Amino acid sequence: MSARMKRKVGARNVAVVEPSKTHYYQPLWTLVGGGIKQLAASARPMESVIPAGVEWIKSRVIALDPDKNCVWLENDVKVSYKYLIIALGISLHYEKIKGLPEGFNHPKIGSNYSAQTVEKTWRALQDFKEGNAIFTFPNTPVKCAGAPQKIMYLSDAYLRKTGKRPKANIMFNTSLGVIFAVKKYADALLEVVKDRDLAVNYKRNLIEVRADKQEAVFENLDKPGVTEVHQYEMLHVTPPMGPPAVLINSPVSDENGWVDVDKETLQHKKYPNVFAIGDCTNLPTSKTAAAVAAQSGVLDKTISLVMKNELPVKKYDGYTSCPLVTGYNKVILAEFDYNGQPLETFPIDQSKERTTMYHMKADMMPLLYWNALLKKLILPYPMDYYRNC
Repeated sequence: MSARMKRKVGARNVAVVEPSKTHYYQPLWTLVGGGIKQLAASARPMESVIPAGVEWIKSRVIALDPDKNCVWLENDVKVSYKYLIIALGISLHYEKIKGLPEGFNHPKIGSNYSAQTVEKTWRALQDFKEGNAIFTFPNTPVKCAGAPQKIMYLSDAYLRKTGKRPKANIMFNTSLGVIFAVKKYADALLEVVKDRDLAVNYKRNLIEVRADKQEAVFENLDKPGVTEVHQYEMLHVTPPMGPPAVLINSPVSDENGWVDVDKETLQHKKYPNVFAIGDCTNLPTSKTAAAVAAQSGVLDKTISLVMKNELPVKKYDGYTSCPLVTGYNKVILAEFDYNGQPLETFPIDQSKERTTMYHMKADMMPLLYWNALLKKLILPYPMDYYRNC
């Protein structure tokens, strides 16, 4: 968005508040955990992705004051704005699971959701000998809701490749009541699960990890007070997630802590010069990189019109996408809208596993991200966003 705003108002009129020194292309971490890519391939120095000439304020926002058109940073620094785009993402809360994050100091456990733990997933998979391989999905909103099961399919493929699969009991313990929100793709995934003899346990939420004993404790969401303890040889944890702390009880947020924006224009419902994009919003769609790509084009048009004192007309339809990696060379490309209806790019049945879609996920998308999306040259998919954004 800063690259877009630079083209619109000039670099000297744009500032980015960003405390991180490294920028990560996080969709690659599924493949890092599966041993396909290196963590270093997902990283770039932050200074290399901040648009040239744009002011980079190397600090953290601690409060937002939209009534006074300013944000407060660490060390009591105030930054005023004419227009504000909030892109704070989503926060990980490993600490809400008893025994974590300290449990990651033990072997056999990893998580593809953090740069600090994703390589531990690959080590746990390599070290697997015999027993349960457990993959979890928390009872909270998450980013990339397909990722918790993608690593399961990759682990299954690796264990088959290494001859260990007969000694493995692979379990997907999810807090949800379905394997995927969109029926077309859920049906396809259930066929994969059946064909590969994977166990899916619904309404199971991870509440404790006893890493010293290699035990995972789950609550049964259908039976309050009932818990289950599973021994594991490998455990992949998807952490509970939530809005960043700065957004909780903020004037810009709804009662749950997400930035309260119009779901079609991404303009704030109360403050017309405030906008938001991505995982920090209360948009009722899956939180994915593809969703952000689609949203960025709409937000660009929205801000352009607001700057001219005109009403936004471009509407975001909730487009999101999840390339569901089901093996070392297979992907089911799920694309859908606010209503959970497929919104597919290609004139084929995307619920089928395809090698072409795998290479798009593993090879093409990272190149497009670093060399195009960040520079506002083109957007990934679907094709109508190529044309219109």
